[in-house]
Amino acid sequence: MSIWERLGRIDRRIIYLILGVVVTIPLIVHIIIPIHPSPPAEKLFRVIDSIPPYSKALMISVDYDPNTAPELHPMAKALLRHAFKRHIRVCVLAWTITGIGLAENAIKDASREINQNAETREDSVIYGRDYVFLGWTWPPLAWLLGMGESIAGVYPTDYYHNKTDTLELMRHIKKFRDVAILVSLSGSSTPFSYLAYSQNRYGLRVGAGITAVSVADFYPYLQSGQFSGLLAGMKGAAEYEELVAEHCGVKRYRPATQAMSAQTFAHFLIIIFIIIGNISYFIIRRRK
Repeated sequence: MSIWERLGRIDRRIIYLILGVVVTIPLIVHIIIPIHPSPPAEKLFRVIDSIPPYSKALMISVDYDPNTAPELHPMAKALLRHAFKRHIRVCVLAWTITGIGLAENAIKDASREINQNAETREDSVIYGRDYVFLGWTWPPLAWLLGMGESIAGVYPTDYYHNKTDTLELMRHIKKFRDVAILVSLSGSSTPFSYLAYSQNRYGLRVGAGITAVSVADFYPYLQSGQFSGLLAGMKGAAEYEELVAEHCGVKRYRPATQAMSAQTFAHFLIIIFIIIGNISYFIIRRRK
């Protein structure tokens, strides 16, 4: 049996084993492949980066669940790191109950990273002054429209049961008029609801972070200007991480960037297997 026949009949379990090793090595060794941000990611970054410190707020809507967290959770952390580093006020809320724990996790991780390197109180991230976690409420349509009139009216208390109107940040951020942009991170069509209600009624700028499989549905709305920026899948998360690292100096653990390195190596390996498989097939067929 020739080497090409052996390669053509290789046990698929061996292929899966090799693929597993190739995916694991970049995650363990922390191999980083350079990532060049796409225009939609750069557009969202520029909009958020242009918000003056301690003025209008960035609102992040955590609209995903554990199923789509690998792609979307790094986006939430990168957005929070950017805002905290630039001293931009942040309001975080959750569209669904499953998003509450994920939102709180992202907030704690991002605030801890900033506070570990803070030397003064001004450099620190403080709850109530720099960010607020509003939590979850029901029904969605009521607060999509209600926050255009009064955020405290929709969320009388925050997730930690503090009266919303007593928090320092919320004395300045009273309605959608005081929000510079809302970014919806979702594995579904939730960002379109913000366009249909909050943007059309109150002129709220909306950005979106979505899974890679649904990006084709969102591009027409980005091109029309309805979305003020777009992060698409793991690559979009990695692009935003790199933008924050380059412009804000936040270069610590970047999970999406590392995952993209592992994904890139896996894709190269699959391409190599496909090429070898086709060569083996044509050589064996020619001999027969």
